[in-house]
Order: sequence, then structure tokens, then C-alpha cells
Amino acid sequence: MFDGLSDRLAKTAQRLRGQGRLTEENIQDALREVRMALLEADVALPVVRTFIDDVKQRAMGEEVLTSLTPGQVFISIVQQEMIRLMGEANESLDLATQPPAVILMAGLQGAGKTTTVAKLARLLHEREKKKTLLVSCDIYRPAAIEQLRTLASQVGAEFYPSSTDQDPASIATAAIDHARRHHIDVVLVDTAGRLHIDNNMMDEIRRIHAAAKPVETLFVVDSMTGQDAANTAHAFDEALPLTGVILTKTDGDARGGAALSIRQITGKPIKFMGIGEKIDALEPFHPDRVASRILGMGDVLSLVEEVQQKVDHKKAEQLAKKVRKGKSFDFNDLKDQFEQMQNMGGMTGLIDKLPGMGGMADKVKDKVNDREITRMIAIIQSMTPKERRFPDIIKGSRKRRIAAGCGLQVQDVNRLMKQHQQMRKMMKKMSKGGMAAMMRGMKGKMPPGMGPGGMGF
Repeated sequence: MFDGLSDRLAKTAQRLRGQGRLTEENIQDALREVRMALLEADVALPVVRTFIDDVKQRAMGEEVLTSLTPGQVFISIVQQEMIRLMGEANESLDLATQPPAVILMAGLQGAGKTTTVAKLARLLHEREKKKTLLVSCDIYRPAAIEQLRTLASQVGAEFYPSSTDQDPASIATAAIDHARRHHIDVVLVDTAGRLHIDNNMMDEIRRIHAAAKPVETLFVVDSMTGQDAANTAHAFDEALPLTGVILTKTDGDARGGAALSIRQITGKPIKFMGIGEKIDALEPFHPDRVASRILGMGDVLSLVEEVQQKVDHKKAEQLAKKVRKGKSFDFNDLKDQFEQMQNMGGMTGLIDKLPGMGGMADKVKDKVNDREITRMIAIIQSMTPKERRFPDIIKGSRKRRIAAGCGLQVQDVNRLMKQHQQMRKMMKKMSKGGMAAMMRGMKGKMPPGMGPGGMGF
């Protein structure tokens, strides 16, 4: 996420940290680098100008020029201004109303709006314990109605049926009435996607808005469209009273221009961001955490939240008990660890949130990527139940059969077995002498991404 911008800013920070003191000249050089980084990230030009002026004004002040660590202070100013640019703090949904609270979703075609409706329903159910109803007012695309019906069943939400011969505003009114009678907390209204800003379509969504009287009107936009995302959001805001924005596809956005431009151009907060294709890949947008990620400082708070929400704590506790009793760490345990890692967004998602990874991130990703984890799970799945429980019985002929079963090479099986042996030794040390003994025994041998005691920590 935002790799291009992160790399440019990391190089600027490194150069500044090597300076004994900052002068007007090297501050100007640093600001030039920051300006180029933002323009390459497709941040809107007016936003870049304002940002650079604000950073320059603070950087030329006494706190930087007289600081013992001027480079660090400068980067801190960049971080603070970036947070201010994106909106200071996360703005949550305002659902404090007589149920049902209505959330209207708008956006251009192809932004991932229908999927985002389902993701938001799942998030509201899991984190807020809200009962949700999904309804599609897209009468132009029968597939959109069926898609939402399928997604609703996947996320445990109710679905209100609609058809292409109905009036969109009437569909919304009927769904809200159904929710009121069945004591449903939140109604999520999906609207037709637009290929561009079209007057007839905008009139229609205004009618839906007037009928539904939503407490939240969210604009769903593809972050990979850069500053165009901000301009489109601005155009929609002029036609519709938006309360916030959801950025989608941020996992594929190496630039970050949309995230840095939208708040400044529209005045509307980014409330959520989509971080992948999976149905749970939506998270609240925290400007301070995103700024930390962009500057290569990691995002420990989001990582901790993910551990609390996505790790199977029952399995983690079972593994901890097993280790404490001195029982052997087998391939079933290792497979569990890999799957827990995948639930948390895989290696890529974890590395982005780890502090201090900066330039190391790409090197680590090259060595152990999400595809490699999938391959290792495939190898374990090719083993018999007995082989998984007793890894020592896996010799030559068994290795060849396992490799053939998953379509890989014997060398791949050997590599996995070596990683498993290293993990097993560490677990044994942990059971005998606690965490300190295990850490001493690691010496850099632990498979990347595998935490002590597994992903359950």
C-alpha cells in the first residue's frame, strides 16, 4: 500500500537524518523531494502546494533549526501535516438514531460498491453487533441484485428482494419499512453504479436519498484512480449531501494520491478503506495510522486489533498448553499458524504494519510472499494424517509422494521440513526455559512472519 510514496519519503528521511544540522538550503532540498514524491503519487496540485507551504512554515521555525535531531523533527512535521491533511482522526458512522439507521451507498461503476456494501454489513455485525438488511436499488443490472443476495448470505445479513421493473425510490422505502417492522438496526442501500456523472442518474439518486432519508451517505471510490477519485467525490458531493468516503482497492494502490487529496478537496472524511478482495478486507480509516505506514513507521495499533479480532484464540491457547506440556510441534500446528497469518492479510499485510520495515519490506516480501505460504499449506495438505502428527516418519519415498500430490518438487518439501524443525526446536526451548531461552535459541533462524508461540503470540 502506497509503496511508491513510501520509498521516496524514506530516502528523503534517510538523507536528512545524516545531517548534523538543518539549514534553509537543505530544508528546501528536502521539500523539493517531498513535493516530487507527492506529485508522483498523483496528489492533486492544489493539495501539494498547501501541504508544502505548511511544512515549510513549520520547518523554518526554531524547533527544527535548533534541534539536536533536526532530521527526526522534520519528518515528524511531515507526519503531523499528513495526518492533518487526511483528517486528524477516524470519523465513525453516526448510527445514533431511531432504528433502522439508513446508510446510502453511491459511486461510479467498477469501484467495488456492491462488495463494499457487504463488507460494511459484516463489519457492523462483528464489531457493533448490529442486525443489518441489504437492498439493491440497481434496476439496470439484474446481476447486481443477485450479487448482493449472494453476498448477504455470506456475511449473515438479511436481504430485501427487488426486481428490475420496480422504481428505485419505492424499493428503498419498502425495505426501510420492512426493517422497521422486523426490528433491524441498519439498512444498507446499494444504488446503481454510474460510468460518469450523468444528470438523469444523479436525479434518480437524489430521489432515492429523499425517500430513504439516510443518516449516512457514503461515496465509494477506487483509490487507484488517484486525484480523479477526489474530483469525482467533489462532483457527487455537489449533487448529494455526502457524509463520508470509502476508499476501495488500497491494497493495489502504490501511489496514495486519493487518500491524501480527498479530504482537502471535498471536506468529507474518509471513513473506511478496502484492503483486499476478501469479505473481511475493510477497515476504519485512521489518518494517523495511514501516515505512519506511508512514512515506513508501521501501524502497531491496527496489527494488535487484527490479532484480537482475527486470531483463533482457542487454537492459540491449545498450542500454548501443548508447548508447556512439552508435546511436539507438528505439521497440523504449523498449518494452523500459516492459516492464521492468511486471515490477517498474509505476509504483505503484516509487513506493512510492522515498524521499521521501510526498505526491508520488499526484501522480505521477495523471500516469503503470500504465494509461498499457500504452497507450504498445499504441501501439508498432501500429507496423510499420520505424517502430519509424526513428521519424523517422512523419508525419501514419502517426500516424493507428497511432492507429486501437490505438484511441487521434493526440494520444496525439504525446505518446509527444515522450517518445521527450526520451529519445533524453538518451541522445545520455550517449554524448558521460557521465552528468554527461546529468543536466545532463535539466532535469526525462525521462518519469516512466524511469531513466538504462533500468530496467537
